[in-house]
Amino acid sequence: SLQSHTILLIQPSAKPESRTYSDYETKDECMEGVCKIFEEYLKKSNPSTPSITYDISQLFDYIDNLTDLSCLVQHPKQTSLYEPHNKEWIKENIYIMLRKQAGK
Repeated sequence: SLQSHTILLIQPSAKPESRTYSDYETKDECMEGVCKIFEEYLKKSNPSTPSITYDISQLFDYIDNLTDLSCLVQHPKQTSLYEPHNKEWIKENIYIMLRKQAGK
């Protein structure tokens, strides 16, 4: 099912209090959410740059440097179950999503 409720856990630094959760209606919305978090980070890092462009390798470096990034995706048939996924899975799914968007 495409409508898999997804919870994103992000911990940018080693400090436990830097950990935040967000939830999304679908897996793709969650992957877009990760891209948006990265874009916000770029804007903060480059406040004088009017428009931010980046390539996927920069996004993946950012993901690799986070202390923790994982997501829980609702099981399509057993909705009380959430399957955990790691950074590699997230990167793969962002890649697939961006490929699809580029193909539109």
